[in-house]
Amino acid sequence: MPSRTPFHADTAAPASRRARGAGAASASGGVQSLTRGLTLLEKLAETEGGITLTEISSRVSLPPSTAHRLLNTLADMGFVYQAKESGLWYVGLKTYRVGCAFVSTRDFVGESHPYLRKLMEASGETANLSILDGTYACFIGQVQCHEVMRMLVRLGSRIPAHASGSGKAMLAALPEDELAIVLRNSNLVQLTSKTITDPDKLRQQFAAIRARGYSYDDEENAMGLRCVAAPIYDEFAEPLGAISLAGPIARLTDERILKLGPLVAHTAREITEKLGGVVPVAV
Repeated sequence: MPSRTPFHADTAAPASRRARGAGAASASGGVQSLTRGLTLLEKLAETEGGITLTEISSRVSLPPSTAHRLLNTLADMGFVYQAKESGLWYVGLKTYRVGCAFVSTRDFVGESHPYLRKLMEASGETANLSILDGTYACFIGQVQCHEVMRMLVRLGSRIPAHASGSGKAMLAALPEDELAIVLRNSNLVQLTSKTITDPDKLRQQFAAIRARGYSYDDEENAMGLRCVAAPIYDEFAEPLGAISLAGPIARLTDERILKLGPLVAHTAREITEKLGGVVPVAV
């Protein structure tokens, strides 16, 4: 009968809307769970020696029950694991594999390693490779020197970019608009009495870094430690990363930094060319 068609159409429409609404709610919940899970993973990666459920749930502002459910899901997939005896949570092997996948896209670390070793042998100091991670310099490669007193960093660890030689080398190489964003989002925390926290003074340093081709950290991250660094560029003449030499101030004197700076800058240029990058004409 003709009257039944509108009747069925009217009842079908609300059902369809209910289905779409349920789907949207499910999708929204899925995105929230993904965000929370990745946040947990990020906090785990920043922690050395494992972390308790109570502590990590507090750090990400989640109820312990919710954090536990998400951690178990990540554990089932191999991204995290829990030590049976201590109950502490750690980053799992699959997280390492995912991180390696990023590096393998350009084989940045692998291509740079022979140059880091050559730099270490020529200078006698520990050579490092880092990338810019937001407002931080993140270490992704290192060749340690043979000295008893030497710099040791955990790969994947980060330090504020404004307080490190590598970080300042990369910041100085950024386009002005990107640099402005980074400085605006940086806390510019004072790590030592020599840390530069004034944006105007940092900009003055960046201009000097661009002029000479390398940067240095004069106990700005840790007292007694100095670092000299230079940026590596990609095919768009933008900073891809940086290499650096680091050591105690007793060995990295002012006179020695003047000698090592050009050596680091030259090595950075070699790596840039090896990776198919382009050094800006003004640098």
